[in-house]
Amino acid sequence: MECRAGCGACCIAPSISSPIPGMPNGKPAGVRCIHLNADFLCALFGRPERPAVCSGFKADEQVCGDDRESAIRLLGWLEQATA
Repeated sequence: MECRAGCGACCIAPSISSPIPGMPNGKPAGVRCIHLNADFLCALFGRPERPAVCSGFKADEQVCGDDRESAIRLLGWLEQATA
């Protein structure tokens, strides 16, 4: 599965514990990453400063569902289940 352009759920729903440029303590679950732009695209995509956890994320129907709302819900559920 390819990432859906303009989704951004993976930049909002999960927590990120590693440092992100401008967010040295990472980000909590449910908080929008400061690098997610108005079009719900990552401004760090393809850049070396993008965190490894972000680069390693692979879109999959089980976590991304059929649309952005499903992805937010599924990723949020996974975040709570693994906290």
